[in-house]
Amino acid sequence: MKVLVVGSGGREHAICKAVAKSPLCEKLFCAPGNAGIAADAECLPIKVDDTSGIVSKAKELGVTFVIIGPEIPLSLGLADELDSAGILCFGPKKEAAELESSKSFMKSVCDRAHVPTASYKRFTDAEAARTYVSSKKPPIVIKANGLAAGKGVTIALSVEDALSAINAAMVDNVFGSSGSQVVIEDFLDGEEASFFALCDGTSARFFATAQDHKAVYDGDKGPNTGGMGAYSPAPIINDAMRERVMNEIIRPTIEEMKRIGRPYRGMLYAGLMMTKAGPRLIEYNARFGDPEAEVMIPLLKSDLLEILYACARGKLCDVNVEFKDGAALGVVMATDGYPGNYVKGSIIRGIGRAEAVPGVTVYHAATKRNANGDLTSNGGRVLCVTALASTIVEAQKTAYQAVDQIDWPEGFCRRDIGWRALTRAKR
Repeated sequence: MKVLVVGSGGREHAICKAVAKSPLCEKLFCAPGNAGIAADAECLPIKVDDTSGIVSKAKELGVTFVIIGPEIPLSLGLADELDSAGILCFGPKKEAAELESSKSFMKSVCDRAHVPTASYKRFTDAEAARTYVSSKKPPIVIKANGLAAGKGVTIALSVEDALSAINAAMVDNVFGSSGSQVVIEDFLDGEEASFFALCDGTSARFFATAQDHKAVYDGDKGPNTGGMGAYSPAPIINDAMRERVMNEIIRPTIEEMKRIGRPYRGMLYAGLMMTKAGPRLIEYNARFGDPEAEVMIPLLKSDLLEILYACARGKLCDVNVEFKDGAALGVVMATDGYPGNYVKGSIIRGIGRAEAVPGVTVYHAATKRNANGDLTSNGGRVLCVTALASTIVEAQKTAYQAVDQIDWPEGFCRRDIGWRALTRAKR
């Protein structure tokens, strides 16, 4: 079949690498792609928010299956437009993708489905929100209702911090329309984990777990980012806990979505807090995570394209989902200044040396070629250096060995990716 992957990040590079290996894939396209993806797919210069352009090009090229990577085209209804054009896709329709694009909607679904999550209130009036937090005991969690590229959540350690977060979202409009409504939650204490399940509209099936590192600096210091590294599987989620999450969180959500006429089809990513009382849902994402995809997909033994295609057709029960033994760990390399202001266009060398390290793949998240053919940075998070090994300890050692082969003076990374898993391994 002819396949189109939508997106330009490390997640899409991981998807493209896996799909390109499938015997089912006759021709692979990616819109818009990046310099790394260009080695596995024909890149099309179409932005992810140009949904009509994507559909038109897919029809012109005879694409039979589309895999949607990022949240923006999902929230804009790309899956709906593809369906109207008679093109099958992996990814939920707009109304189902509201599980990610509207935290208020997600909370209402959880309420009806009795999914365990933090107590909350929603506000469209800044003064009412300020009055509410003034009566609360910190820490307090302030969330912009809409999409904010992973940066719309503030864990306020004081009332003053909470008031600043409300003002930033609702008065200063730092998140645009996404911050016109906020959800204010009670703080959940515990360890975070990412849980992924495949959903075909009627059933759900466990896929994988991972743990991300959101803060920009070592020791989980500094502002939140889209993710500075990840590893898989998450040691905190054993087989018994996996079934508990499926039964208490994932399946009730899928049933409720089906009941309200918004069947969910695609990858459902549950951000969890593992509390002393059990797993609690923090948020849903309507897609593969990034950088989680870069550590989960390399561990997959089964054919990714076959799995996603069956899922999109409502035939999830027809395929095997098997993973390799061992662990994967990915270190994100970002441009100096990220997640604040940064300069694009710096030259990156040494990718070949890094990938010569056994078990290592370097996924491109934001790269392009300049006029001289040099590989250059084209964003904030630029590379994800992923290592596979028999243990998380060995995967971390190998990943950093590869990172040190990359010559990029304008780039940086955290040096402690995997610290939670390593601490657990030493117990």
